Amino acid sequence: MSQRSRQIPEATVARLPVYLRSLAELVDEKTSTVSSERLAEMAGVNAAKVRKDLSYLGSYGTRGVGYDVEYLLFQMSRELGLTHDWPVAIVGAGNLGSALANYGGFTQRGFPVVAMFDSDRQKVDNLIHGVRVFHTDDLASTASKLGVGIGVIATPASAAQDAADKLVAGGVGSILNFAPTVISVPEGVSLRKVDLALELQILSFYQEHRESSE
Repeated sequence: MSQRSRQIPEATVARLPVYLRSLAELVDEKTSTVSSERLAEMAGVNAAKVRKDLSYLGSYGTRGVGYDVEYLLFQMSRELGLTHDWPVAIVGAGNLGSALANYGGFTQRGFPVVAMFDSDRQKVDNLIHGVRVFHTDDLASTASKLGVGIGVIATPASAAQDAADKLVAGGVGSILNFAPTVISVPEGVSLRKVDLALELQILSFYQEHRESSE
């Protein structure tokens, strides 16, 4: 990781994929340059925030012209580590894990799913949407052998910490946790949690207050 990337605030990092999507749309439209105002409008933020965020990439645009779309897309892809593939392993071959394995967007965006893991031996060696299922006992060794960079935990809560431990033991440096529980990882391992119930509760808040104001 470069010195510059360590200095990029987490909030900025979270917005970079949104900018990236907007830039990809502009490339599809064959737009060569974009102003911070236009990019802000597409990303749903203000222009000053866009300029500040892009300054962390060393990109300041040209006054009166804007930003070169293709170059900015390359800069952002490089900073996000998207200029090469990151093999992904999914732990948990149940309904959620199977649905994630079937999502073609992972491979299209440089995150090929190379393996799935499950504790049910009846699922072992089966193919789920073309992805082979291994037993969780072999998680660490197989993840290491396949060079897995990102692990996705889609297990029941009770199995999530063990899955995380085995992913870490296999050299996996980044983990995305869908299990409804808090897990811990060693320093140096990146961990993000996707709590679907929490997101629904937040939407419930807005729905409740929208209806009460009508």
